[in-house]
Amino acid sequence: MTRPTLPQAAPTQPTSIPILRRILVYGGFLALGIAVIGAVLGGIFQGSVGVVSALIGTAMAVVFMGITAVSILLANRFAGRESAIGAFFGIVMGGWLLKFVVFLVLMVLLRDQPWISPIVLFLSIIAGVIGSLVVDAVVVMKSRMSYVSDVTLPPAPTDG
Repeated sequence: MTRPTLPQAAPTQPTSIPILRRILVYGGFLALGIAVIGAVLGGIFQGSVGVVSALIGTAMAVVFMGITAVSILLANRFAGRESAIGAFFGIVMGGWLLKFVVFLVLMVLLRDQPWISPIVLFLSIIAGVIGSLVVDAVVVMKSRMSYVSDVTLPPAPTDG
């Protein structure tokens, strides 16, 4: 007697996608807060140069945070296919390498510019990095995602 086969469910999106989208939204609010506070403090202590530096530093932090989340969202399109595991990790690692290269290029280009306050730029970037880490941790901790959410178990054996 043959065992009836269960219909395979259509592949659904990985459960990490809503979490990553929430990280992007909260990160946007974080960036807005850093831009406002940084621009006000930069303006008080360094004038217009401080405002520009705070806005550039905030923009850099947002772009770097966005590259990480977007690369994972893009790589999730390959999730679930065993043959595409290399593509997933290649996309994520490529995003991290892109961030590193863009950061180095921007630092070299902005290094000696008279319209940049290095301290305000540095503090804005640091605030963005620490803030995005806090956002990541809070969103993931509150996500209530199970450890095995995307696993499909094989059918149970039958006594026969």
